[in-house]
Amino acid sequence: MKYQPKIGLEIHIELKTNSKMFCSCKNDSQEKEPNVNICPICLGHPGVLPTINIEAIKLVIKTGLALNCKIAKTSKFERKNYFYPDLPKGYQISQYADPLCKEGFLIIPSNNKKIRIRRIHLEEDTAKLIHPEGKNYSLLDFNRAGIPLMELVTEPDIESAKEAREFARELQLILRYLRVSDAEMERGQMRVEANVSLQRKFQTSSTKSQTNSKLGTKVEIKNLNSFKAVERAIEYEIKRQKEILEGGGEVIQETRGWDEKKGITFLQREKEEAHDYRYFPEPDLPPMEFDKDFILDLKNQLPELPLQKRGRFQREYNLSSKIIEILISNKDLSEYFEKTTSELFEWAEDKNISKENYQKLVQMASNYLLSEALGLLGGKTFSEKEFPITPENFAEFITIIYEKKLTSKLAKILLGEMFETGKDPSDILEEKELIQVSDEKEVEEIAEKIIESNPKAVEDFRSGKESAIQFLIGQMMKETKGRVNPEIAKQILTKLLQRI
Repeated sequence: MKYQPKIGLEIHIELKTNSKMFCSCKNDSQEKEPNVNICPICLGHPGVLPTINIEAIKLVIKTGLALNCKIAKTSKFERKNYFYPDLPKGYQISQYADPLCKEGFLIIPSNNKKIRIRRIHLEEDTAKLIHPEGKNYSLLDFNRAGIPLMELVTEPDIESAKEAREFARELQLILRYLRVSDAEMERGQMRVEANVSLQRKFQTSSTKSQTNSKLGTKVEIKNLNSFKAVERAIEYEIKRQKEILEGGGEVIQETRGWDEKKGITFLQREKEEAHDYRYFPEPDLPPMEFDKDFILDLKNQLPELPLQKRGRFQREYNLSSKIIEILISNKDLSEYFEKTTSELFEWAEDKNISKENYQKLVQMASNYLLSEALGLLGGKTFSEKEFPITPENFAEFITIIYEKKLTSKLAKILLGEMFETGKDPSDILEEKELIQVSDEKEVEEIAEKIIESNPKAVEDFRSGKESAIQFLIGQMMKETKGRVNPEIAKQILTKLLQRI
């Protein structure tokens, strides 16, 4: 018997609003001092009245539009009833019957597979439980209680752990492009849960197999806080369920956790059904209605999204898919690159540079940006606001290299000085005397001096030792502090040595 994994994801995302979902407390889940961003509303005191954060509503609808969803004309909040210490009211304000968005999809870029999205709804986050080591009690921090939390639920269209990881990664990218959330998984701003089941396959002929239309029993894996954890936990769960089925057992519907160190899932509890939560309409919040103009205005605010930008970068810049992916993965970085290429385009037009050579400029810009420039950050994430080299100066730096005014060694020195000082490259070249010596007459004078000072190397060259010429070039580089063009140096040295 063979099995086809069927995976659905439930993803919770903290929204990037100034205040919480139903009160005016500061939205800051990273606040280290406990219980400072709290009020009677997010603490669930009797008699308080929540109010809807319209900005959170807009962010969810924008996400739905970006993910090709149908946007609800009417929607409402409901009470999800359950008791747990991190839930001060004894219920969570959420959505069930009327989510803000439904029936959308996201395309995984590696294989263009469409993953359907069942629903996107809005709810409030819970408090944070803290378990002091070695103590027999737990503490509660309510800073997170009431933060607007968007939940996205997919259909079970994902068929491998790798696809699940790619879906989560692409979603994170879209959320950042929309500026809906920073979606940092290690900070808990994006939390992934996976529903994993195995669907039986059976042979219909000697060459074909079909999948049973009935899904297998699903198991939910909670709180996966990295893309690596998403992939590893699902891989393990597929293997675990397969071994149970092949051994003649039955998979039990349950909720499991993920042990990162041991690399295994473990039982947490039996899974509740939706009816266990006794959903009913929230009496303190009015139903919401959205007209066409409201939705259209939000749609017009959508930026170019990663999928569209990939295609455009390939068409306009003819870059490799690997380079495009690095640029796309950081919105700031891709925008900085485009500002640089815009400057290069103007320079190329002014100099009557051909289209082919402009493409070389673009390629050069991407190479230096992704290798040398990002290397100066020492592993930190690129942010244009914090990066000391302006796109205009970076473009000028690329044109200096293109015109062969610098050796590759001096180019690195120049870029480092630009990073340290934020100055124009032309000013640094003048101050530091970095401009390459390429005038043939000047290079010849230097070559003659080096030949005269190194008679042994000259003799070695005449006796057929090719390495001698490299030694002499090195001496010229040393004499000019790396400013001589090595190709011109070799040509002139060879010419002079052949005359001796």
